[in-house]
Amino acid sequence: MIPGTLLRAGLRDLVRRPLHTGLLVVGVALGVAVVVAIDLAAGAARLAFARSAQAVTGRATHQVRGGPAGLPEDLYRQLRVEHGLRPSAPVVEGVVLARDLDRQPLRVLGIDPLAEAPFRSYLGEGRLGDAAFAGFFTDPDAALVGAAFAGRYGLAPGASIRVQAGDRLETLRILGSVESADAESRSALDGLLLVDVAVAQRLLGMPGRLSRVDLVLRDGGSSAADVARLLPPYARLVPASEQADTAAQLTAAFELNLTALSLLALMVGMFLVYNTVLFSVVQRRAVFGTLRTLGTTPGQLVRLILTETLVTAAAGAALGTGLGYGLGQSAVRLVTRTINDLYYVVAVEQAPLGLQTVVKGVALGIGAALTAALAPALEAARVEPVTALRPSTLAERAQRLAPRLAVLGAVLALLGAAAIALAARSLLLSFGGLFVAVLGLALAAPAFTVGLMAVLRPVLSRLLGPIGRLAAGTVARAVSRTGVAAAALMVAVSVTIGVSVMIASFRATVANWLELTLVADLYVSAATTGSGRGGAALSPEIPARVAAVPGVAEVETVRVVEVPSPRGLVRLTVTDSTRPRSASLYRTSGGSPGEIWQRVGAGAVIVSEPFAWRFRLPARGGTVALQTDRGQAEFEVAGVYYDYTSERGTVMMARSVYERYWDDRARSGVAAYVAPGFDPAAVRDALQRALAGTALRVVENRALRRGALRVFDRTFAVTEALRLLAVVVAFIGVCSALLALSVERTRELATLQALGLLPRQLVALTLVETGLVGLAAGLMSLPVGLALAAVLTEVINVRSFGWTMRLELPPLVLLQALAISLGAALLAALYPARRLLRMSVAAALRQE
Repeated sequence: MIPGTLLRAGLRDLVRRPLHTGLLVVGVALGVAVVVAIDLAAGAARLAFARSAQAVTGRATHQVRGGPAGLPEDLYRQLRVEHGLRPSAPVVEGVVLARDLDRQPLRVLGIDPLAEAPFRSYLGEGRLGDAAFAGFFTDPDAALVGAAFAGRYGLAPGASIRVQAGDRLETLRILGSVESADAESRSALDGLLLVDVAVAQRLLGMPGRLSRVDLVLRDGGSSAADVARLLPPYARLVPASEQADTAAQLTAAFELNLTALSLLALMVGMFLVYNTVLFSVVQRRAVFGTLRTLGTTPGQLVRLILTETLVTAAAGAALGTGLGYGLGQSAVRLVTRTINDLYYVVAVEQAPLGLQTVVKGVALGIGAALTAALAPALEAARVEPVTALRPSTLAERAQRLAPRLAVLGAVLALLGAAAIALAARSLLLSFGGLFVAVLGLALAAPAFTVGLMAVLRPVLSRLLGPIGRLAAGTVARAVSRTGVAAAALMVAVSVTIGVSVMIASFRATVANWLELTLVADLYVSAATTGSGRGGAALSPEIPARVAAVPGVAEVETVRVVEVPSPRGLVRLTVTDSTRPRSASLYRTSGGSPGEIWQRVGAGAVIVSEPFAWRFRLPARGGTVALQTDRGQAEFEVAGVYYDYTSERGTVMMARSVYERYWDDRARSGVAAYVAPGFDPAAVRDALQRALAGTALRVVENRALRRGALRVFDRTFAVTEALRLLAVVVAFIGVCSALLALSVERTRELATLQALGLLPRQLVALTLVETGLVGLAAGLMSLPVGLALAAVLTEVINVRSFGWTMRLELPPLVLLQALAISLGAALLAALYPARRLLRMSVAAALRQE
């Protein structure tokens, strides 16, 4: 227990030292804010999709689904009429773009109102008998939209909305809005476009076809196994939750990477807390010595310091939660845009703050603060009352401990490296090993700082005279502060190097891959939602219209669909290209590019690198099982190719083989090769004129590459923001260390001034000391950052997404890292230097 008088004195001390208390609060707040913001953003996108999926699934327990072409309408009649499967409802779904409303993606849900009641309550009781609702049955352009969407864009009943569906532009008339009593359901219905089945079939180019049939299989009725036996080979029965479960799996690695980066900011914040608590111990060393003399036990001192830390950390966690909520509203836009680009379409307006996120952020913030404060608290308790009054005690102890910490750091770094090597496919264990290794290397920072000062002291003495010699000596002696500040700054800057090199390597690899894959001159496709789920189907006559344009020598088509398999949904790319792919595109193959393409034409497939990684396919001789419209079929794998479009992986198949197994004849895009002697820009203009009246876009090779790289850059926007926050936290840590150093050396610096040291020389001394701390952090961050880049590139990326890439080392990144270290350190010195200039020499000399 802590005596009440001692506790009150400690808490009053927090109020008397607002700068110290503020630094600790800010350190915890920034770390918690990053964790809360990322958790909010990722969780909001995930929850929004789950609610959206639940909104369109309703109370269905199972769904009957088909292949890329969907199901024939007659299957629904057979199930409902001939087999008596009720409740059952036909559904046609897809995604269109609201052309004039910020190109907002809208989820089309085509329903039969007469069969809907057991599944979804969009239409409300009595709405079917409402005369105003009659247009839903009779008007081929009638649609209902979510109430939130209608309110945001001012869509009253009778308003028109222009949508793009594939290569077609359609105008729909708003009949009314779909409302819900609770806020969660209203949010889920935002972005929903509700139409009759026949209207959806026309919009999505699915005449006579359905996307699925919803079922409710109750106890005592038909079992799932009974229904599955009734289905033809092209249809399958799946749980209604399959789509939401698949989406959660898609973004799991993406969210884990964001969480790891946010925890890294919290780790840097721990260094700041350590420095700040140490600052407090340094300031009150004499007070603690007096308390020990008066009978205070070491345990009571430890509990007092931890209690003070707990109070300030709780305030920081509360502030960080509020700040994190604000940051989360911005982060949700970045995260949602990335998810829309790469995974699935989701509309998120804001990120609500849930209890789980608050508890997670507060627990991590307070736990990290108490862990960081434990070492200074034990240090204060271990010092004997007599030696507590001597300023040099802590510095001497820190200098003796530095080599031991370096040895411990080396052991931790080796353990972390071993964990990474042994983790195999475990991403969580890989990140755990990486954190341990970085922590170990940070523990070596004090010893490195002392060694560097020993090397630089004679050089600085010659260059700067007594100030240079004094600065190097002070940094080495005060390693308990300067070493920790250098460690915090080193971790932040090394993360900057590691992430920058990883992004540069990834970008260079993707740019090279685009050069090898985008070989046609012009590409024709419909504008997509960017969800990575495949392009919209084109009208059947589009390839012929493109081929008929003067200057087009050859066309190729592609179809991107998702097909079921025993491994789940598989992304299938279908091409009618006869040109062999470049040998550089293959990671492994069973022959030359020409031989591989012959085997693909004969019935084999090639799979992307992420697909081979996810499903552990052998380098040669593997097979892929796919559920086709003729039943399940096995396809030989002729090679593994590099592909960076999706970490889910892709199977590529020849068009002739696809049409043997599936009834789908649609195309998603057309690639055109310009004949020799024709200007690609002129042919592009001719194509645009030939396709006038459609919603198709014609893009030149270079423009398509630039667009792909823009999506790439957007994907890493969140990473850049997290990296900047880590540097900000480290900057505050350096400032805290310098303040602690200036407090401890107040009498020493006052003596120097009394002996004739000018104020400008005092400022110069402070700046040189700070610059040396920044230099130590910057120099150590170079090898650590490069090692971090190698692990991120060669290990984390592969285990997260299945992608391999060529490591690039841009010299500019290394120079920037040194500049950040020195700049942050020198900037952090401004306030301590200003404080020294205002110091009273006489008062300082009387303090001991």
